[in-house]
Formats: sequence, C-alpha cells, structure tokens
Amino acid sequence: MTATQAPPAAPTPSAAEQPGPAVRKTSARRRLVPYWLLLPGILWLLIFFALPMIYQASTSVQTGSLEEGFQVTWHFATYWDALREYYPQFLRSLLYAGTATVLCLLLGYPLAYLIAFKAGRWRNLLLVLVIAPFFTSFLIRTLAWKTILADGGPVVGVLNTLHVLDVTSWLGWTEGSRVLATPMAVVCGLTYNFLPFMILPLYTSLERIDGRLHEAAGDLYARPLTTFRKVTFPLSMPGVVSGTLLTFIPASGDYVNAELLGSTDTKMVGSVIQTQFLRVLDYPTAAALSFILMAVVLLMVTVYIRRAGTEDLV
Repeated sequence: MTATQAPPAAPTPSAAEQPGPAVRKTSARRRLVPYWLLLPGILWLLIFFALPMIYQASTSVQTGSLEEGFQVTWHFATYWDALREYYPQFLRSLLYAGTATVLCLLLGYPLAYLIAFKAGRWRNLLLVLVIAPFFTSFLIRTLAWKTILADGGPVVGVLNTLHVLDVTSWLGWTEGSRVLATPMAVVCGLTYNFLPFMILPLYTSLERIDGRLHEAAGDLYARPLTTFRKVTFPLSMPGVVSGTLLTFIPASGDYVNAELLGSTDTKMVGSVIQTQFLRVLDYPTAAALSFILMAVVLLMVTVYIRRAGTEDLV
C-alpha cells in the first residue's frame, strides 16, 4: 500500500452482530445503578444539611422581632455587630479548642502507639476501653467532672501539693486553689470528651504502617527516636490531621462543657449562640454567629490541611 492510498476501512458489524435493544437497555440500567445508590445520601444531605443552611443564611439577614415577625431585609450589618460584640467569646472558643486539641494529641498519640504496636492480644480490650465513654451520655460524662474537680477533692489536693495550681493561677487558668468554674475545668472537660476522636484515627493510621519499615530503620543503625521522627510520625500524619480536625471542629462550637464546668467568664461562642436562640430569641444574631464560626473554622482547617502536606486522611 502506497502513502497515497487510504487504509482499509474497518468492517462494519452486521445487523446480527449489533447489540439488540434489550442489551442496550440493560447496559444503560447498569450505568445508572451507582447514581441510584447515591441518591439516598444526596437527598439526606439536601434535606438535613443544605436546606437548614439556606434557611439559617436567610435568617441571618432578617430584621424584626418574634412578636412582630422577621423579614428578609438583607441586613448584613448583623454580622459585623455580632462579631464586634462577641469577639471575646470567639477568641476564647478558639483558644480552648486549640488547647484541648494539643492535649488530646499529646495524650492520645502514645496510647494509640501502644495499642497499635505493643498491645498484642490486649489490643481489642484497649480499643473497647477507648470507646467506653461513648456508652454513656455526653451530659453525664461532663457532669462527672464536677465531682472530679470539686473543691477539697483528691484531684485538687494533689494539684495543690505539687504546686500546679500556683502556676495555673499565675497564668489565669485557675483561681487560687479552685479549679471548677475556671478555664482549666472547661479545657479538662473538652479534652476528656473529645479524646477518643483523636485516638481512633491515630490508631488506624499507625496500624497501617508496615513493621518491616521499622526493621529496615534498625538495620540502618537508626535509634528508636530517629525511627520515630523519620518513619513513624511522618507515616502517621494522616491520622494526626484527621484526629486534630475531629477534635478541634466540635470543640470550638461546644457549649456543654462551658455551661457545666465554667462560669460567665468562660463562656464560649457556642454558649452565646444557644442563648441567642433559646433565651434572647434573637434569631438573626444567632444565625450570623453560627456562620461566622463556620467561616473561621473552615478557613483555619483549609490552611492547616495545606500546611500539613497530606491529602490521605483516615
């Protein structure tokens, strides 16, 4: 065949070889199966997430009162007024949530490491103990800390003996020998309640690490600390990122710990939102505070994920 000659055309299938209407219909149905499986989840998100978000967005730009009724007037100044009046609660919420997240990481990583590599046959038992607090109510777990941190109790007595409360009082986290109704009590409650959300992703990430990598590091004369710094911790970063997000996000909007373990000086933004919705009945301000909190947390999470340098979240 010369260069000027056209290549031979592909043979066209005969009518008998072409798929019939029934086969084409069955193939089309199979392609639609994944979309039908996704439909319940999409409807759930639309009904219970998207629609309430749209409703709250419209509420945040309304004016009026409960007696006269609220109307959408596109009053965006509500956002500025809410932020200007309640910015201390915003900063306090981020500070408490960040402190609790760091404490959860410092407490949860060694425990997750122990369960993943050292627990042996006790692994399942330790995992059950980690999730055991979920078997009781969040409210009951928080109320229990009022007894644990009670004035004159053994915990406060030990902290006084070790002069820990002298340091925390100087930092402004406690008041003399009193722990309840202080920032320290709120952070303790947040740390305890959200610690399992840190441990489980860390354990999942650590359990995936191939043990032969540790053996290879040892063959290269790496010390245990070097192995942890060069091998274990970098490979566990997906669990670290997931655990910190699962801890920080709900902790920043929590109000139960601040209400039960804190005082008027330790109110978090979640407490303000709850008060505006249920007591003051100022729905636009409450909705605006909710959206401001969501925007701030979303911005912080986006920056954190990019700086963490990992996209493989557990």
